[in-house]
Amino acid sequence: MKKQLLLFAMILLPLVASAHDIEVQNADDVTIYYNYINDGTELEVTFRGNSYDSYSNEYQGNVVIPEEVTYMNRTRKVTSIGGEAFNNCYKLTSVTIPNSVTSIGTEAFHGCSGLTSVTIPNSVTSIGDGAFSGCSGLTSVTLGSSVTSIGGGAFQYCSKLTSVTIPNSVTRIGSSAFANCSGLTSVTIPNSVTSIGNYAFSGCSSLTSVTIPNSVTSIGAQAFSNCSGLTSVTIPNSVTSIGGGAFYNCSGLTSVTIPNSVTTIGDNVFRECSGLTSVTIPNSVTSIGGSAFDGCSGLTSVTIPNSVTSIGNFAFADCSGLTSVTIPNSVTSIGNYAFYYCKGLTSVTIPNSVTSIGDEAFDGVDIPTVISLIENPFKITGKTSGFSRTFSQNTFNNATLYVPKGTIDKYKATDGWKDFAYIVEGTPTGIKVIENTQKKNATVYDLNGVRLSESKKGINIINGQKVIVK
Repeated sequence: MKKQLLLFAMILLPLVASAHDIEVQNADDVTIYYNYINDGTELEVTFRGNSYDSYSNEYQGNVVIPEEVTYMNRTRKVTSIGGEAFNNCYKLTSVTIPNSVTSIGTEAFHGCSGLTSVTIPNSVTSIGDGAFSGCSGLTSVTLGSSVTSIGGGAFQYCSKLTSVTIPNSVTRIGSSAFANCSGLTSVTIPNSVTSIGNYAFSGCSSLTSVTIPNSVTSIGAQAFSNCSGLTSVTIPNSVTSIGGGAFYNCSGLTSVTIPNSVTTIGDNVFRECSGLTSVTIPNSVTSIGGSAFDGCSGLTSVTIPNSVTSIGNFAFADCSGLTSVTIPNSVTSIGNYAFYYCKGLTSVTIPNSVTSIGDEAFDGVDIPTVISLIENPFKITGKTSGFSRTFSQNTFNNATLYVPKGTIDKYKATDGWKDFAYIVEGTPTGIKVIENTQKKNATVYDLNGVRLSESKKGINIINGQKVIVK
């Protein structure tokens, strides 16, 4: 009985060790391994054994994949390169993919560090996840005109890839598709693309500029994060959502215009963009997410439109270049640490619409002038509350708090506000409060000297005078 079992195991052993269906030698004596697919009518290139690492470096040198293979007098087309087929074949120097192939599988060429160039024929419609990831020697890639999707991580860590042209057939760029391609200096995104996935170009530190076409409706989370060489970006009106951290740590980015189609600026979108000096937030935006501009130390001014109702936690924290901020009358909540450590702030105006101000919202900075237009003050965290106070101790002790006429007693009786040593009714000298009923022929500027078609809520310069418009 034992002899029979042993004999049976020996018969099965070759089947376990070789999961590929057939192996055929090319005219150049290179053996390629295949599996039958589509009910045995077609062939898929695969690896030798029951896993890609069953045998070390099974493909090397130059490999020419034929369009069709004849085996036992049957000729079949090669239509696919299977998942992990060439995985970690680091001695592979070139590969010819025939026009018969329509798909390249997951991690098909992962870790092929000796591969320097690849041409994907027009027959290929899909490139699988991680297909060429870690091909650190790859300097050029030509994508065929039929590719519709570039899978997640398809070319990530291809550090020598300098440029890529994405054909008009592509509709989706997958997550991390070109992540950490540190040598990538330019990329052409066609009008066919509708979505750019999470981390799609994250870590492409040499990328200097990018134009996002009008077809794109969504930019994924951290899509361009850590692109330190990126100096400018144009976001089209087709984009309705920008994912969290989309441009996180793009330290070379100096200016950005957010289109009217965007309603929310998500968490961390422009965090640590230390070179950002100006940003235009459109009237379509209703909320500014947590840490959205955290660490944008080069930002000297920002205009928050009347559409915004909430300013998230840490939204403008560490924006040390900000000198003044006027919060519009649409805002109802200011998050924790919203303007924390904005060391350049000399004044802040809080509108009557605000019903909550978070802990340490204005801490870490000594502000000489605080203008509150709130007629019914609510509790804020006072100066004796350790590290969670709304304003710094020096602001409470030395700043002048200007409050609406007839409300000083309310402020002196409300926790937090009563900690201000100097509370004055009215507005600072030279500034008056008016209703928003200015004549159309008045000359109106914002605090940055930009001429406005009409006055807006907050501080304006109208006919040469500083005016708070309610």
